[in-house]
Amino acid sequence: MGRLFGTDGVRGVANQELTAELAYKLGRTGAYVLTSETNHIPRILVGMDTRISGYMLKSALIAGICSVGAEAVDVGVVPTAAIAYLTRCYSADAGVVISASHNPFEFNGIKFFNGKGYKLSDSIEDRIEKIIKEGAEEIPRPVGENIGRLSIKERAAEDYVLFLKSISDVDFKGLKVALDCANGAAYKVAPEALRRLGAEVHIINDAPNGININMNCGSTHCDGIRQFVLETGADVGLSFDGDADRLIAVDEKGNVVDGDQIMAITGLQMKKEGRLAKNTIVVTVMSNMGLDAMARREGINLVKTKVGDRYVLEEMINNGYNLGGEQSGHVIYLDNSTTGDGIITAIQLLRTMKVADKPLSKLASVMEIFPQVLRNAKVKNSKKDSYLEDEVIARMCKDLEEEFNGEGRVLIRPSGTEPLIRVMIEGRDIDYITKKAEDLVGVIETRLG
Repeated sequence: MGRLFGTDGVRGVANQELTAELAYKLGRTGAYVLTSETNHIPRILVGMDTRISGYMLKSALIAGICSVGAEAVDVGVVPTAAIAYLTRCYSADAGVVISASHNPFEFNGIKFFNGKGYKLSDSIEDRIEKIIKEGAEEIPRPVGENIGRLSIKERAAEDYVLFLKSISDVDFKGLKVALDCANGAAYKVAPEALRRLGAEVHIINDAPNGININMNCGSTHCDGIRQFVLETGADVGLSFDGDADRLIAVDEKGNVVDGDQIMAITGLQMKKEGRLAKNTIVVTVMSNMGLDAMARREGINLVKTKVGDRYVLEEMINNGYNLGGEQSGHVIYLDNSTTGDGIITAIQLLRTMKVADKPLSKLASVMEIFPQVLRNAKVKNSKKDSYLEDEVIARMCKDLEEEFNGEGRVLIRPSGTEPLIRVMIEGRDIDYITKKAEDLVGVIETRLG
């Protein structure tokens, strides 16, 4: 068994890597670790997205939670960020969401939140993993009346919608909004929240059947929402991923507005209103160079972290920042949520459109996009972290950086969940950087595949 926890919880192909047996162990051990210091019967929320495997994994996870005497509270199908909010709202001891986010339906994942609605620290994940793999601590097995119970929270989604509605201080009347719900966890709550805020809402991909989540739809497949915006004459298109922690937008002309642009648009509005903490946005090294240019021009500071929302959030918490995120559309508004929330991101974007009284295309023009090419190199999983040790790969990257001379950059990194090395090359000439990216992928696959 390799390492359980990746960059965003435990993930794998359901019933093959992420089995019911493992889900039981995670429920049991996670409940024990996260509630071992409580002096009451612990309560742990459990939610899921729309994958067919979610029911199997949820049943096993809940069995594990109840086996240590904790109460499992089933909140049904809700976005990942809803678990973070509802855990705090209901004063629960922890929350768990069963989802593999933007991955295909055959994958699934299990992600924990502590009682404050934050993802677990590395040390807590390490403790859980050590108990599961090595039996490092003995977990109690209560009997009789001390065995845990299952309860169902019927109004959890409604409570989350009420919270979302409270975020904006303006209504969205007059805005025609197209939604792509990715046949995922947002298919009910996102349209309902935006309608209650006054928007005219048109929806695609809101009929999940267990196997169509993220299938040619959602934030990683934007052709559908682009076409839908043009067909409906919408002012904006909003596309979520399977668990709705990401948002990619589309302007009224059908142009994609990614996470970097959304942070530029909403961050600039927050700065104008005096709400951008320390005039700083926290981004990752993957953010587009155009965001750097916008920030310099507008007097905004950028702080950069490693790729991964956990690193963005850590930087925000440690240094008092309230806006950060990733180009992928995973944006954190720390004044509203303890984690990335695609629906909150949508609300903040729509609010900015309404307050500024400008079309999204005009707002997005604040940032020039440098062309970026992203490619995946298929490698052996055991070798995906050793690319820096390969002299040929390292030399090729260094030579490209020197060739760009400040007008482009090269970034390669291992995937946190798949046997891939992700290659990103940025520059002004799209044809040139495309060729260089494909050349680099070929070398990586030859040497590490």
